[in-house]
Amino acid sequence: MTANLGPDFWLTQWNLDPSIVIGTALIIGGYLYAIGPLRKRYHFEEVKRGQIFSFLLGMIIIFLALVTPLDELGDSYLFSAHMVQHLLITVVGPPLLLIGTPEWFLRPVVRNPALFRIAKFLTMPAIAFILFNADFWLWHAPPLYNSTLENESVHILEHLTFIGFSVLYWWPMFSPSKDLPRLSFGGQILYLFFGGMPTVALGAGLTFFSPLYTPYISAPRAWGISPATDQQLGGLIMWIPGNLLYIVIMSILFIRWMQKQEAKQIAQEREAYEKEDASGAVV
Repeated sequence: MTANLGPDFWLTQWNLDPSIVIGTALIIGGYLYAIGPLRKRYHFEEVKRGQIFSFLLGMIIIFLALVTPLDELGDSYLFSAHMVQHLLITVVGPPLLLIGTPEWFLRPVVRNPALFRIAKFLTMPAIAFILFNADFWLWHAPPLYNSTLENESVHILEHLTFIGFSVLYWWPMFSPSKDLPRLSFGGQILYLFFGGMPTVALGAGLTFFSPLYTPYISAPRAWGISPATDQQLGGLIMWIPGNLLYIVIMSILFIRWMQKQEAKQIAQEREAYEKEDASGAVV
């Protein structure tokens, strides 16, 4: 059976679940209140416009991924559409949220010894890496994945863990706090290099395996795409676009690292020259 995904589908199949709408409104409202009246009251540092734009963009991307017809398309018709949604809420949105978070947001956590110990443990690169990838692989096991399509509460839990563990995963790259610091440039490059491997492996497996997820096998065919082709597309989406983003970030980090090394070398050479010049003047 072929699905009819005409204009009516794209106009009507919006998932305006109160938990998503209210949750997003509370987070954005809380953020704007914190960087506005609260910041002025306690004389915190001013938040840059770029940070505000980044945070709001991250929230909008996550919100649209969950409420637009992309959600219904991924739930009821195409595994590949679901992978696009997962890419947006794990690889695109969370880094933008961290970039947009001012350092003083974390001060209550840093100043509380118990919370700080927990946060320091969870944001350790190895722990964050393991938690995110274990969660991502676990939810793609057929029994659990099928249950997310059949039970909305399980589906909400999946998305919450994706977003939460994604924030932890990206923390060593984009931490806003010096007390819970980022990795060095070299460490970030290695972290991303190894970080892409689990999703490459999962994406490759999904690309070459026969259809695994029962709801998609029996679902109406959208645009005539077969279950096998749909899963192959989903695997490729997981495999290629996400890792292209990793490569772009690694390239930027490598260029910045080279520029830093060059500036350091120039400074050392200038210092050596000034010392030599000074010693010659004394003589």
